Amino acid sequence: MGLKPLPDSFAASREALHRVAEELVAPARKPHNEIALTAAPGGFGTPPFEFDGATVTVRVDRDELVLERDGEQTRRPLTSIADGAALLGTELLPDGLPDDATPLGIDPEAAERIADFYAFAFQALEAVRTRFAEAADASAINLWPEHFDIAFEAGSEAAGQRANYGASPGDPDHAEPYLYVGPWTARPEGALWNATGFPGAELAYSELLAADDQAAAAIEFFEARARALAD
Repeated sequence: MGLKPLPDSFAASREALHRVAEELVAPARKPHNEIALTAAPGGFGTPPFEFDGATVTVRVDRDELVLERDGEQTRRPLTSIADGAALLGTELLPDGLPDDATPLGIDPEAAERIADFYAFAFQALEAVRTRFAEAADASAINLWPEHFDIAFEAGSEAAGQRANYGASPGDPDHAEPYLYVGPWTARPEGALWNATGFPGAELAYSELLAADDQAAAAIEFFEARARALAD
């Protein structure tokens, strides 16, 4: 599955889906203090969790919110935060149902590009993660709702090698998605370390689109920085 050019609606749809992740999907996950999400078919969602005697997932499939209990799905178009909250109900959102009825304006094509990017990034990150030695103590890959990025961490902190390896669909400093490596303590210099807005390295979506082999380009980006930190 290759990455495709982004529609003009991408940034606005990304911001709307970011709100959904923070205000609906993450709060619905149980236990109530767990917020980590994951890539899911059509976008992102919770890992399966046990609730009220059932196995539950809450996820976004492009421009729909999906509530699944023991394999049975209920779907609702993501027209507003309030509409999504009504699907989840007070049992999954015990702190209260958000009542913002402002239209989210999610473009299905843009939502599909975000889903494609998360799926692509997860595969690349998993390929890199499995190549770290056990001593590197690589974490699980999580999608964090606060920054809306998907990432893991690995490397020796004591040796200054630990870093976050991740992918962001974009942020105030980046109009398009990008891959990144963010060292925890090391502040390396040189052409490999080109990030904007944080100390580290980044590879822009446009560069991935131009690559003959997008997956190989992503993996080499991560591994080249891991090698540099280990030197």
